[in-house]
Order: sequence, then structure tokens, then C-alpha cells
Amino acid sequence: MDFVSIRIITSDVARLVDFYERATGARATWATEDFAELQTAGATLAIAGTRTVPLLAPDSARPADNHSVITEFLVDDVDRVHQNLTGFVTDFVNEPTTMPWGNRSLLFRDPDGNLINFFTPVTPAAIEKFGR
Repeated sequence: MDFVSIRIITSDVARLVDFYERATGARATWATEDFAELQTAGATLAIAGTRTVPLLAPDSARPADNHSVITEFLVDDVDRVHQNLTGFVTDFVNEPTTMPWGNRSLLFRDPDGNLINFFTPVTPAAIEKFGR
């Protein structure tokens, strides 16, 4: 089994796609006005509108209602990324912080309130784990 994507349901696909394109530097591929994907080397972030939910199962997902999932992106230099996002991101949860497991992490929210973690491994064990 391969993990290939995570999908965010939103009431404003264009706004969220624009946010993630700007935050990640990845360009989205649009399938329809209700569905776009941003591909990275490790996985794909899919962004879908509320009109797609009934195709899955009625009322199976609600936009801007995530309180348990953090979407994580491995970046080369989290401190530099933080500087680049300052003035663009409006809801930083924390500044770059070195975590006990060896990653330097920046936690913030997208326009729908979903948590995003950009991180850079900084200890030898974390660097080895992520192959950098």
C-alpha cells in the first residue's frame, strides 16, 4: 500500500489553492473548478470543493472543521520559509521551534483553519531519518 494524497474539503477551492501554491511554491493541476492537486515528491495535496462531497457520501466531510490533522511538509530551511511567509500567513501557531524529536518546526493555519507544519530535520538522527 502507498500513501498518495490527503484531500482538504473547502467552500472556496480557488482561495485555498492560491494559498497552498504560494506557501509551498508548488503549482496546482486543476481537474475541474471543484478539484485541484498540488503534487510534491512524497505525496499529493488534493483540494476539493463542497460540491464533491455528495459524490463520496452525503455529509461525509465539512469544510473548515478539522481539529485533529496536521499536514506536514519537509522544507530545506524552516527559518527562511518562516521569513518568506511572514506578512502572507495570518495565523502562525508557533515560531520555528526545535522539537524533542529533532525537527525544527513552524506551525500555522491555512485560511480554513487547517494546521500546517513546515519542518526541517536538525539533529543527526532526524537528518538521517529524512535522508538529508
